[in-house]
Amino acid sequence: MISAIRQLNNLVSNQPKQRFHKSGALIKKGLIKTGIRQTFVSVLIASLLITQWPTTAMSASRIKDLVDFEGIRENQLVGYGLVVGLNGTGDSLNNSPFTKQSLQALLERLGVNTRETNLRTANVAAVMVTGNLPPFSTQGTRMDITVSAIGDAKSLQGGTLLVTPLLAADGNTYAVGQGPVAISGFKAEGEGATITRGVPTVGRIANGAIIEREVKYALKDRETLRLALRNPDLTTAKRIAAAINAYTSEKAAKAIDPATVRLDVPYSYRGQLISLLTDIEQLRIEPDQQAKVIIDEDTGIIVMGRDVKISTVAIAQGNLTVTIAETPVVSQPNEFSENGQTVVVPRTQVGVTDDKEKKLAIVSAGVTLRDLVDGLNALGIGPRDMISILQAIKSAGALQAEIEVM
Repeated sequence: MISAIRQLNNLVSNQPKQRFHKSGALIKKGLIKTGIRQTFVSVLIASLLITQWPTTAMSASRIKDLVDFEGIRENQLVGYGLVVGLNGTGDSLNNSPFTKQSLQALLERLGVNTRETNLRTANVAAVMVTGNLPPFSTQGTRMDITVSAIGDAKSLQGGTLLVTPLLAADGNTYAVGQGPVAISGFKAEGEGATITRGVPTVGRIANGAIIEREVKYALKDRETLRLALRNPDLTTAKRIAAAINAYTSEKAAKAIDPATVRLDVPYSYRGQLISLLTDIEQLRIEPDQQAKVIIDEDTGIIVMGRDVKISTVAIAQGNLTVTIAETPVVSQPNEFSENGQTVVVPRTQVGVTDDKEKKLAIVSAGVTLRDLVDGLNALGIGPRDMISILQAIKSAGALQAEIEVM
C-alpha cells in the first residue's frame, strides 16, 4: 500500500505547475484537467487507506461497553403483596395461611372485620414483587416490576396488584407498586387433560411502581473515580488507561488491578465529571481475553475463544457399540398333531460396531481455532465425544487454554 501511495504522489508531483497572473487569473489551459486528476488521486488514496485499515480497528469496543463506572448502578427492591381479581385461580386459603392472614389484615385496615369468618375465596394470591431502582432516578418517576406467586395459585391472569411497598437492603421504602398484572403464559385444564404454556404464575407490570425516595450520590463532585471491568483482564485494563491518558494528554488513569482502572479527574474537568465520562466512554480499544474453553456437560455445548491453540498432538476416536435385539418367534404344531403345543422360540441378534474406518489424525502445533474445529469435525466427532477429547488434550498438556466446566 505504501508503494502505491508513493507512485500516486509522484504522479501528482509530475503534473505541470500552476502559474498565476498578477491579477490572480489562471493562465494555464490544462489546469482544470490537473485539478480533476489531483482530486481523483486524493479519493484513490483515501480508498486505499480504508481498505487496508487493520481489522482490529473494526472489532474494537467502546469503553462504555467494557466497564461500569463507580456509583452508576441499580439497586434491587423487593416487597410482599396481594393480587386480587383472579378467576378462581388464586391461592387455597386452607393451604396458604399467609395469604389468609394478609387478606384479613388488609380488610381490617379498610374497616372490614373478618376474624370470625371462614374465608373460602380463591380469587386472591400472595406474591413477591421485585424490581431494580434505576440509577439517579428522581422522585415521582416510574419503574417496571415483576410479580411472582409464592402460594399454590394456578395463574395470575387478569389479576391486579394492590399497593405494595418495595424495600431495599437498608429496610427503607423506595417505591410503591400497584396495577394490573400482564403474564405471557396461560393454563387451561379439564377433567382429563391440562395444557400449560409459559409460566402463568409470573407476571410483569410496566411502569408499575412509583419511586418515592431518591438515592443521593454526588457524582459530579468526585475527584477520583473507579472503572470496574466487566471481564477482568490485565491487558484490557492497561489499554483502557492508555486510551484515557492519550485522550486527556495527562496521566489521569492508572490500572490498579485486572478489574479496576482508577481515574483522577484532570484539573480542567473539575466539576465537569459528566462531560469527561461522556467523552471517555466513546473511546474504542481492542479488549484482550484469556484463551478459554467453556463446556456444559448437561447440554453438550462447547464454546472456545479465538486464542485457543494446541501443540502437535495425535487424536484417534472410536466407539465400540454392541447391539442386542430380541425377535422371538412363535412355533405352532401341525394341524392334526395330538401332542403338539404352541411355544415361543427365542431369537437373538447381536451386532458389534468398532468404527474401524476412523483413523489416527495428527493436529499440527499452533493451529487456529478454525483449524481445530475443522479437524475434529473431519473425524466425525460429535459434541459429547469432543468434550472428552478436549479434556484429554488438556491432560496431555497440548491444549494452551483453560477449560471451564459449567
